[in-house]
Amino acid sequence: MSNGQTPTTDGFAYTLTRTLDARAETVWRAWTTPEQYAGWAGAAAGSVEMDVRPGGAWKATMLTPDGGQFPLTGSYIEVTENRRLVIGMDVPGRAEPAAMALEIDPQADHRTQIVLQQSCDTAEERDMAEQGSTMLLDGLAAFLAARTNG
Repeated sequence: MSNGQTPTTDGFAYTLTRTLDARAETVWRAWTTPEQYAGWAGAAAGSVEMDVRPGGAWKATMLTPDGGQFPLTGSYIEVTENRRLVIGMDVPGRAEPAAMALEIDPQADHRTQIVLQQSCDTAEERDMAEQGSTMLLDGLAAFLAARTNG
């Protein structure tokens, strides 16, 4: 696995790039299957619901390292199976959902590059979102490695 990080310079956006040792279809299922997502994203078992289609809703209750829980909700803005997923996340006090785009690009040797991008309203929001997304990608990489090697 290789890690890349290319912050964009316009506004408060970030881009994270990873190359994973898994096929694109496997990466897609990890992001779009409730049981798999809960297994790597830090969600409470049984709390993840996904209607993976444009306009479909999703929700999950995330667990914090200190034992806390917080609910997340949103919808799918764009869905191109095994290639692209744009996820809207509901943010309290914000009229429009925060959108996070995930590009899935098959590579040689059954590897997959993923590029995750998000634009935020403030530097603080961007820094928090980027930290959360980095943790997500770390969890995904570990989950996929365990499935491949286990």
